[in-house]
Amino acid sequence: MQIGPHAIDPPVLLAPMAGITDAPFRALCRRMGAGLAFSEMLTSDRHLWATPKSRQRLALAGEAGPRAVQLAGTEPAELAAAARAVAAAGADIIDLNMGCPAKKVCRRAAGSALMRDEALVGRILEAVVAAVAVPVTLKIRTGWDADHRNAPAIARIAEATGIAAVTVHGRTRADGYRGGSEFATLARVREATSLPLVANGDIVDGPSARNALERSGADAVMVGRAARGDPWVFRRIRASLAGGPAPEPDAAEVAAVADEHLRGLHALYGPEQGVRVARKHIKWYLQQARGTEQPDTRPLMAATEAGEQRRLLAHALAAEAQEFAA
Repeated sequence: MQIGPHAIDPPVLLAPMAGITDAPFRALCRRMGAGLAFSEMLTSDRHLWATPKSRQRLALAGEAGPRAVQLAGTEPAELAAAARAVAAAGADIIDLNMGCPAKKVCRRAAGSALMRDEALVGRILEAVVAAVAVPVTLKIRTGWDADHRNAPAIARIAEATGIAAVTVHGRTRADGYRGGSEFATLARVREATSLPLVANGDIVDGPSARNALERSGADAVMVGRAARGDPWVFRRIRASLAGGPAPEPDAAEVAAVADEHLRGLHALYGPEQGVRVARKHIKWYLQQARGTEQPDTRPLMAATEAGEQRRLLAHALAAEAQEFAA
């Protein structure tokens, strides 16, 4: 898939996820086979960029390109100014969020709430595309609710305003993450526009990726929650789309990758905050090791020092591997 001058190969993308897709996780998923990895959503209000959280989200130095940053907001001029600043900071692709279903985002009329105002969508897209030389992409849902599935209309607006690609999460805002993806609606988007189309929602492995591409006519797939604790999902999907199996990671590789991830988090956030941020990832790695059974993570959650946290995780993963082998 092509986004402006950037060839996205393989056409398997990591979705922007708040509190998850920071620089260490993006680098890990790219190495495992993601063709593009989006940053966490960044507010268009630059007055808030002085916070440590925003500075970390803009930590693009040394990251392999293309570097993609997602912005959220409601004001065309403010989003345009934010896009210029993000491009100056090193972003190669700017994504506009009109798909987030979170209440705190929609209460501000941002995220998927914008899909209720197609005229405002057009003004935002025009302003941002005109403001920067890098390609601008758009992420939406199928609509606000079952009675207002207007993703095809939004996609036509996107194409008319110069958007480079559109990603559609196959649920309405009202659905949240319930129910299955509406690939029929994505197929209508495919019919409505010639833009590169990315299918998002329920992409968890090779078969689900192939199913999404076949049913929607999309050019690429985007993986979100399935990558938590399992960056190898990109390796599996890449191999499946190429027509072959992917080797499953052995216990040594899982332990090495999890440790690399923790070290990256500790380096980015500092030892104290890094330990806190790492806790959710530790739960996900252990859940993947255990399958559906919930692991006891209380000792790991009590760790307060980076080295101790890494040692405890290595021990826990080794214990899981021995139990599985037995």
